[in-house]
Amino acid sequence: MGSRPRPIRSSSLRESSPSQQSQHSDFDSDESYSDKMEGAGSWDVLDWTKFAPKSTSISHDMGEFLYYGEDVKEKGQGVVLVNTDEAGTLLVTNFRILFVREGTRNIIPLGTIPLATIDKFTKLVAKSNPAPRQSDKMPSLRLLQVTGKDMRIIVYGFRPRTEQRRAVFRALGIYTRSVQLWDLYAFTCGSSKVNTGNPKVRLLNEFFRLLGNGSNQASVSTIEDGSFTISNDLWRISGVNTNYALSSTYPFSFIVPKSIRDEEIQQASTFRAKCRLPVITWCDPVKGAVLARSSQPLVGLMMNSRSNVDEKLVAALCTQIQGGKGPRRKLYIADARPRKNALANGAMGGGSESSSNYFQSEIVFFGIDNIHAMRESLSRLRDYVDTHGATSSDGMSSFLRNGGWTWGGGNLSSMSASVSTLGDSGWLIHVQNVLAGSAWIAARVALESASVLVHCSDGWDRTTQLVSLASLLLDPYYRTFKGFQALVEKDWLAFGHPFADRMGMPAGNNNLSLELSRHVSATNIPPASPARHSQGSPFSSQASASNHQQTSNNASPIFVQFVDCVSQLLRMYPFAFEFSSVFLVDFLDCMLSCRFGNFLCNSEKEREKSGVFDSCGCLWEYLADLRASEGSYHAHCNLFYDAVKHNGPLLPPAAALAPTLWPQFHLRWACPSEAQSGELEAQCRNMAKMFNEMQKAKEVAERKAREITNNVEQLTTELQREKHISNSAMDMAKKASKESASIKRAIQSLGCKVHLSNNGDCALDFSSFPRDTQQRVSLSPSKRNTDGNNGQFDEKSNLSVSISVMSDDANPNGSISRPCENLCPLRSREGNCNWPSAGCAQLGSQYIGFKANFEAFDKLSIHDTYFGSG
Repeated sequence: MGSRPRPIRSSSLRESSPSQQSQHSDFDSDESYSDKMEGAGSWDVLDWTKFAPKSTSISHDMGEFLYYGEDVKEKGQGVVLVNTDEAGTLLVTNFRILFVREGTRNIIPLGTIPLATIDKFTKLVAKSNPAPRQSDKMPSLRLLQVTGKDMRIIVYGFRPRTEQRRAVFRALGIYTRSVQLWDLYAFTCGSSKVNTGNPKVRLLNEFFRLLGNGSNQASVSTIEDGSFTISNDLWRISGVNTNYALSSTYPFSFIVPKSIRDEEIQQASTFRAKCRLPVITWCDPVKGAVLARSSQPLVGLMMNSRSNVDEKLVAALCTQIQGGKGPRRKLYIADARPRKNALANGAMGGGSESSSNYFQSEIVFFGIDNIHAMRESLSRLRDYVDTHGATSSDGMSSFLRNGGWTWGGGNLSSMSASVSTLGDSGWLIHVQNVLAGSAWIAARVALESASVLVHCSDGWDRTTQLVSLASLLLDPYYRTFKGFQALVEKDWLAFGHPFADRMGMPAGNNNLSLELSRHVSATNIPPASPARHSQGSPFSSQASASNHQQTSNNASPIFVQFVDCVSQLLRMYPFAFEFSSVFLVDFLDCMLSCRFGNFLCNSEKEREKSGVFDSCGCLWEYLADLRASEGSYHAHCNLFYDAVKHNGPLLPPAAALAPTLWPQFHLRWACPSEAQSGELEAQCRNMAKMFNEMQKAKEVAERKAREITNNVEQLTTELQREKHISNSAMDMAKKASKESASIKRAIQSLGCKVHLSNNGDCALDFSSFPRDTQQRVSLSPSKRNTDGNNGQFDEKSNLSVSISVMSDDANPNGSISRPCENLCPLRSREGNCNWPSAGCAQLGSQYIGFKANFEAFDKLSIHDTYFGSG
């Protein structure tokens, strides 16, 4: 698509005030919209024939792009993604909008967005003054703008004189507004293949760890029989809310002071909004200081209502320092709201505590704004990024857009104005306030060993942000993968942050009145960016055909803001976190998509009643499987993590708490090149991975070298042994040769001629005897035993040859006399035999005293006198 020239737009893509039409009017035909528009123009340069589908079969072969359980509900062909000026096929499924590039058939990430991530979608009609040569009846451009909760604004362009935009708009209106929880894709795709465990069991295991009993492991049976109510010297786990009768938004169990009975807990809950009484969310195992949370007290307009049980419960948080021997520690009551807001809540029965009523306490107001201010702030930041990004929803770069609110024309004042627009959004100020409050709480606990009770109005938005971030700063365990999961499941999920309301999703109670608040509401649509109203803009203001606000008035990016704060801490302390910024982005995307069941509903009670964990997949398991594919070198793992360097609390000074835009999240759609701030980390990860592979290769090479060395040593030893055997054989051969020569001389002394051949045969020629008795005798070794000995001679076999030469007149009966003693030439003068171990050979009727006994040769000992002259 790069060869196609970019079209020059002459009309505005900005949305204007929402239509006041009735609900059913949203689905009128596209042509009716153009009839209602004055002087509907056209996007005159764009040639729509270039974007016509080459084949109608492209929409019938999309199964390769779909997840399990994902069904196509509507499709549009020849659709243009205006942001990047690319054509492709748009699919609306029961889970997302899927945009596939035409030709290459690759998914375009910018144009693909989960339905649950959509904040609102709007029909737009591009309108301009027609050129003189253009017909007034030329069709106007059909646009559909989709605004996401993840900082992107997408604009799709549809072919004129078609019903494609109408069909897509209708499908979005149906599948982004699920009336029932079970209509969500998370229930369609099914549960995880592997049982990830009960979240209530994981919550108990975290409570056990906080109480110093981490060796204990909870189970479902532990919950059923109520044996989880363990305690230490100061705190205990209470099961008073097992059936959620005490508070429907609190978990089934929580930690309270050991000195407070369950009856007193029930009484104290009536003095707090939504019965969210003060409970312990984190405790210092060494110093005994605690973080506690609650909702606002019901003190009333005159701030004079009191509760003795509530005061006793709060006072029990102030245990004595130094194991009960020192003074009682100080208590800070941190009210997250501005002071004026707390006073205003008194008119509705709420309010804030009085330090005079609570023992050794000090009240502090943090001045953090409410959910509505946060929603408007993120909306303004989203418009700012889209307007001043490299490529925005109108398909133009901010460098090419002229006007008072852009960088165009080199106008320094316009540059300053655009930067001030970022400040006007207020988002970074809100992030800084939350970070400052969390750091202040962590410092009071770590430096003063004080206890802190945190609350706002209901105790499930700003309170959750503060206590979870403070815990993250205080406890290194929460800065690991496993600990971060435990932190989110404890402070956000178990203690009832209303995710369904804040994300505009159906709740578990299926109350229709809650769902009606998610329909179109003109009062809830945030104003467009000032850049969109600028007179210097090349686009004129146009009326919106229709608008769907997907989120209710209670929607707010509270959890997004929390993750943003975590990313700021990760930027400040890059060695302190096991996970990376990429992990936070993927984690946030999974949460916003509602693809998994972990963040559905508003409370633990609703999730349990709806059967979420039995019917839906698990986000934590999905992310763990991703990491398992590459181990510690996965993009989710922080390459610089050093658990030893930051094994204690993180206490950032105030000067370090100045936040910046989170590039990987805030800029990834409008400024994709600038959002790659993690490329350096990615390159370091690749280098570390290559180093690790080289290290492994080195270890393999060293192992092979050791094996070769061992083999050489073994061969050397074997050669030495063979050399020793060879030397022994040579010595034996020399000895045998010497003995053979001696035997030869001995036989020759008898007048015999001896002929020895190489094959071991011996021929004797007795020429000294009468002619008629001369014989030639051949001596051969006896049969050699080669069977089973690999061709080697059997050393134990006797090789013997008897020489017998007899005349014809020899006594056949063998009864002859033995003249050996008189005739034997081997007999010494003293009458002893010089060869006592040898037998005598018979030659005719005489014994000549010779018998070839090879075994005897080895034992032969020839006396020196044998070789004497006598």
